[in-house]
Amino acid sequence: MTRTRRARLKVTVAADLVILTIRDGRLNVLVVERANEPFAGELALPGGFLRGGESLDDTAARELAEETGMDAASLHLEQVGVYSAPDRDPRDPRVIASAYLAIAPDLPLPTAGSDARAATWLPVERVRETGLAFDHDEILRDAVELARVKLQFTTLATAFCGAEFTIGDLREVYEVVWGVQLDKPNFHRKVTDAEGFLVATGGKRPTVNGRPAALYRAGPARELTPPMMRPRRATQSA
Repeated sequence: MTRTRRARLKVTVAADLVILTIRDGRLNVLVVERANEPFAGELALPGGFLRGGESLDDTAARELAEETGMDAASLHLEQVGVYSAPDRDPRDPRVIASAYLAIAPDLPLPTAGSDARAATWLPVERVRETGLAFDHDEILRDAVELARVKLQFTTLATAFCGAEFTIGDLREVYEVVWGVQLDKPNFHRKVTDAEGFLVATGGKRPTVNGRPAALYRAGPARELTPPMMRPRRATQSA
């Protein structure tokens, strides 16, 4: 009797990164210009393959450090999803990628990794118009939507801010990520009433109109109570 053997499927595992920051009042994403085939010369999200002895989280942290020079422990970093469509990567018929979202305040200009000609920050809406290699348009879209939803129910918005920030700084995060103008007094009331969201530092920052703005830092809460719901009129720019 002949025993049929099933061929083992070779799977390659990778981590891709959607690194978001706010620069000049716009939501930006880190993209690299690929130096090698496939898609040489095209824009893509940074990422890399799993190495021996690494977990996927380790791979994401390593790639983040290589592309931005920043320690993952100092940034917001979480998994967006797993992408496993056949032939999503021309180099191998079965490359499964775990995508991660990283968020930080106005990050510096990046340094290109070994497989990239250049690395730069670009506005999300511009990247969406230009398009990305592989299935990275889908990954970017999912990551931005995740950030938008997280802003409603968690204190994620403070990850876009520095150690100290004003209510105006925080409002800009919501307006930029959501793509909507918010009512200033109403926003101020909501964020200062949310338990554990903000902690007043006692400091103030001069403003152009001469009236100092109070400074805050991120509070201990991780969830927003009550939530900050996204207005329905928000424009979906990405």
